[in-house]
This record gives sequence, structure tokens and C-alpha cells, in this order.
Amino acid sequence: MRPLGKTRRTVRTARTSGRVAAAACGAALAVLTALTAQAHTPGSAAPHWDLKDTSTPAVRFRGLDAVDRDTAWVAGTQGTVLRTTDGGESWRNVSPPGAADLQFRDIEAFDARRAVVLAIGEGEASRVYRTEDGGTTWTESFRNTDAHAFYDCLTFFDRRHGLAMSDPVDGKFRILSTGDGGRSWKVLPNDGMPAALAGEAGFAASGQCLVASGAKDVWLATGGAAHARVLHSSDRGLTWTATDTPVPAGDPARGVFALAFRDRTHGLAVGGDYRADQPSPRAAATTGDAGRSWRPAATPPPAYRSGVAWLPHSRSAALAVGPTGTDLTTDAGRTWRTLDTGSYDTVDCTPDLGCWAAGEQGRVARLES
Repeated sequence: MRPLGKTRRTVRTARTSGRVAAAACGAALAVLTALTAQAHTPGSAAPHWDLKDTSTPAVRFRGLDAVDRDTAWVAGTQGTVLRTTDGGESWRNVSPPGAADLQFRDIEAFDARRAVVLAIGEGEASRVYRTEDGGTTWTESFRNTDAHAFYDCLTFFDRRHGLAMSDPVDGKFRILSTGDGGRSWKVLPNDGMPAALAGEAGFAASGQCLVASGAKDVWLATGGAAHARVLHSSDRGLTWTATDTPVPAGDPARGVFALAFRDRTHGLAVGGDYRADQPSPRAAATTGDAGRSWRPAATPPPAYRSGVAWLPHSRSAALAVGPTGTDLTTDAGRTWRTLDTGSYDTVDCTPDLGCWAAGEQGRVARLES
């Protein structure tokens, strides 16, 4: 019996769409399989980053959020926001008007039409914009008026609830909260925030210094102080605990730059020293207890890494990226192996097995086999 409300053409279209989706999923699964095989069998065919032409060589994209293998948003210097809905074959410049002097460092996308983007900097340079029509129009929903605040990253638990974080103000990290999808924001009380260490701050390097997993858990990465720490909240930012990590700090250029959690207990931290002439030993760490303790990677990435992402539907595979390359782990962060030497600042993977990376000189790429 023909389904009610469907013509033969609709059914054929649905079947065709299903075949296309199945083919895309099959291709993506092949990438994941090849990644694992290449890690265990040196010399085997390796997946690679397929560069997409964004026609923006003067822009550095540190903000990235991939919706799926076809749809991704990137945000960067010169107030630039781009969006693709065809897997990177074409890009639409959807930058907010009048934002050319801003530095966008983080973007969180809900789908192909709705996204929230963060501009970083001191005072009024820190702003949040929101779009509901694919970037055709934007609404400025927050502008920082505190000269001592400097916002670095934002994250969302779901389509309504999200947080943004600022470097310490009056001795504590400042947390901004939204409960309406980024339409409005309020500063949370700091009673439950531990005191910041001398020189401690976040790094606006990849949009991954503040990350959430599940309905209420969120983690904040730090550096610059005597110890690189990760702060954890299980109540959407009202109260926090702080834990030292083995990633070296002790300098404004060193610390944890990015976090990724595949669930509320298992996480990865990457970082190091972002200066090109400085080594970055012990540039990665893992946790299996929601960040209450961290262990150094037995074989860390060989250099500073600013972005990290778990491969979808995997309990053990993840990618880390930085200016000198991309590394893969297949044992949940204990050991890392370099896959590519191209420069990327941030990375994101989607449930349909799409992985994207972005960085300097307008570079955006999708992982292909």
C-alpha cells in the first residue's frame, strides 16, 4: 500500500536520497577504517585532508563547527564567517556587516541556518552574534562592557543552553550564560569559581578551550600560570573544581589549548607552547574520570597542538591538529602518530563520520580516503 500523503515521485526521491546518504556514510566509514588501518600498518593507504577552496587566503579560521559532511561553518580574522552546504565545493560569505575589525575565534552551529559566533578581545571587542537564516542577517546579542574581561570560547549543551568564558576578572574566570539559544546572555555569579592562579588565562586558539558534554557537564582549559589546569562544572557553570594537568605551563605561551570529551568521563587535552621556535614536550593528556585526574600521553604529539576531536562512533580514535601537522590516536590518547604535516588550528567531526579542519591562509579541509 502506498504511504498516505506520498506520491510515487516522493517515494522515488526518498529512495534516491537514502541511497545517496548510504553511499556518503559508506565513504565516510571507509575513511575511519583506513585511519585505523594506517595507524596499525605503516605504509598502507592513508586518509588525507582534501583542501576546499574558500577564496580567502588572507583569513585565518580558528572557529569551526561542522553540522555534517555537507554543512560546515568557519569563523576567523577580518570578521569573516563562511558557510558551506555542499561539502566544501562552494562557500557563501555570511560575515556580519560592520565586523571587519573583529576577530572571530569560535562558532557554534545548530544546523545550516542557525549559528552563534564569538569575537574575542579586550572590552567591547568581545561580542556575540546570532543568525537564524543561514547568515543572511545577524543580531548582536552580547557586547562586553568590562574593560578587564576578554572572552575566549563558547559552547552549548543543547540548542538553548550555552556558556562563554572570559579570562579572569577580579581573580576568577568569568562565565556568561544563555538559556535561549544565544539570544540573550547574563554573567553568572562567581561564588562557585575557584581563584585563578597568577598569570592564568584561556587560549582563544581553536574554539575548544570551553567544551560541554551532555546536559550539564562543561570543562575549561587554562595555561600561562605555574600549572596548566582543567576546570570542571557539572551544573552548567555554577560551581567548578580545578585539577592540574601534566601539560607544561609556567609561561604565557604554554598550557592546555583544547579539550574534547566523548562522554562525560573520557576526555583529551592538547596544547604545548605555541611559539614555533620552542619545543612542546608532554603536549597531550587523558582523563577517564571527568577531569578529576589527568595522565600524560605515553607518546604525545611531536609539537604544539591547538585542536582535538574524537572520531565519531569510536571509543578510542581521535585527531589533534596544529600549525605543524595532524596526529591520530587509536588508543584513546595514550599514543599519537602524525598523519599529515599541513597547518590547521582547529578540527571537528560529525556523527555522520565527517571530519573537518581549518586554519591559516583560508585553509579548510575535509578528511577523505
